[in-house]
Amino acid sequence: MRHLQAMMTLAREMRERAYAPYSNHAVGAVVRTPGGQLYGGCNVENAAYPEGTCAEAGAIAAMVAGGDRVAIEVLVMGPAGPPCTPCGGCRQKLTEFCPPTTPVHVCDPDSLLLTTSLSELFPHAFGPGNLGA
Repeated sequence: MRHLQAMMTLAREMRERAYAPYSNHAVGAVVRTPGGQLYGGCNVENAAYPEGTCAEAGAIAAMVAGGDRVAIEVLVMGPAGPPCTPCGGCRQKLTEFCPPTTPVHVCDPDSLLLTTSLSELFPHAFGPGNLGA
């Protein structure tokens, strides 16, 4: 949890950079690697709604582009209101790069709302182990 403040700061920056003109639902996400590197992403919408990109996907893409392949902590920051947990597609994407015990923190711009694990968010997930990877 000692990295939580740095993760929240980066997620807030990412959220401010989000491109969400249609939903006005800006989201920032951060993944932390075993080496302590933080990678952030923001949601990016477009007029063809299903073709947008979630913040978690952006953070994962930044991590992979940065040469890392494993995340050990995740933070997602949505707007004030109910906790903005990762969508089903992002839960699947996180399963590809995170151990099941990975803490997932859900925040609004001001505070931590929820901490859970990836396996609690996505029980019985289909992942690399199902394919013998």
